[in-house]
Parts: sequence; C-alpha cells; structure tokens
Amino acid sequence: MLTRKQHELLMLIHERVTAEGVAPSFDEMKDALGLKSKSGIHRLITALEERGFLRRLAHRARALEVVRLPEGTRSATSLMPPRPAARSNVAPFRPSVIKGDFSAVLSGRAVDPRGAMDVERAAIALPLYGKIAAGTPIEALRDQGTQVEVPPDMVGSGDFYALKIAGDSMQDEGILDGDTVVIQRCDTAETGQIVVALIDDQEATLKRFRKKGNTIALEPANAAHKVQLFGAERVKVQGRLVGLIRKY
Repeated sequence: MLTRKQHELLMLIHERVTAEGVAPSFDEMKDALGLKSKSGIHRLITALEERGFLRRLAHRARALEVVRLPEGTRSATSLMPPRPAARSNVAPFRPSVIKGDFSAVLSGRAVDPRGAMDVERAAIALPLYGKIAAGTPIEALRDQGTQVEVPPDMVGSGDFYALKIAGDSMQDEGILDGDTVVIQRCDTAETGQIVVALIDDQEATLKRFRKKGNTIALEPANAAHKVQLFGAERVKVQGRLVGLIRKY
C-alpha cells in the first residue's frame, strides 16, 4: 500500500510521461507535492522503485518509467500547476544519447541501442575539448587534433563541438561526470536552455540559463549546488547543449 505522497508522485509522473514523453523535473515534483527539498522526492522515488511501481532508466535524462499503477486506478488527477503562458517555448532537455562502447560510431557504423539492427551512416567529426572546469575558458580547453565522431542525426546545421563533463552539478538532468556532451556554438540563449556559459571571461560552466531583466541565473540540477546569479554583462554564452555520449 502506498502512502499519500507516494501515490501523488506516482500519478504525477504517469500523467507527465503519458502527455509529454518525459518525467517532470525534480523541482517540478517538489513544488507539485509541496515539499521543501528535492531529497524528499529522491526518497519517494526510491520507495516506489522498491515496491515495483517505478523503474529508472540510467541511459536517459529524467528517465522514469511507470511499471504499474495501484489497483483500481483509472486515470491521474492533474497535480501540475499551470505553466506560465509564453514564459519559454524551450522543451525539456531530451539528449540524443549514444551508450555503450561507441567505437561503432567512430567507424561510421552506429548500432541501434535496442539491438534490433545496425544502421549505416557517415559519422561527423567534432573537435573534442577537455573537461569543462572552473577557471578555464572553453577555447583554452581544446586539444588540437582530438576529435569525437557522432551520427549526423545528433547535429544539424551550424557549428558544433564536444566537451567532457567533470562533476555532478547537472546529474538530475541525466548529465553525469565523465559524459561527453555535444554543444552547438552560439552566443545567445533562451531562458530554460542548458548552455556553456563563460563567467567574467575566466570560468566556464554548463548550467541551465535563465534571464530576468539584467540578471542571469545559472541553475544546477543537483540540490547540493547553489544557483549562481550574475549581472548580464558578466556572462557570455558559448553554446547550447544538444546531445550526450556515455560510455559504459
């Protein structure tokens, strides 16, 4: 038998996954259930996993799968507060993920992750920069001659580069230490996008970007890290996140 909060969270996740194909963020879950911290959400999700109602899919961002609903449940009651109209038209980050040994991609032959078929495609080589780290501008991270190849459907038109992730500040978005992210180079961003931001021409970081007036907030996806606020003149956007590569 589920507790009231466990039941509310399960139905909330079921409703959002059914409607949008992706679970709500931990912040949205926290606000919808009226909890003070995301640690309470972690405990509820763990409890639902242990009882066989939820399953986490480690290779996808925000990946929660509803395995079953409580007996007698027909439909979910909407728990999500209305989204502010026209606040942002940015969709939640749903990265294209290459998992496992991606030497297949490097050879130009990509393997369907479900194991159903091999797909012939020409790989695209992107410059691979070093680990994103405090105190280092992006351009200084580049190791000349080092590249990573990705399938063409991960990138579109424009200029792209790859970057190694160091740290856990974006783990709740499914972006983990050691991952390689694919970045589309740009110098502007919309509120809600995950971007590479250069602070004071010195510190490079990957965070969710929000702008209000002349203030920019760089938001982590980990309760252990704090939101950083800066004047707009202190932050330069160096690209936005479009994909992710993980090696198991």
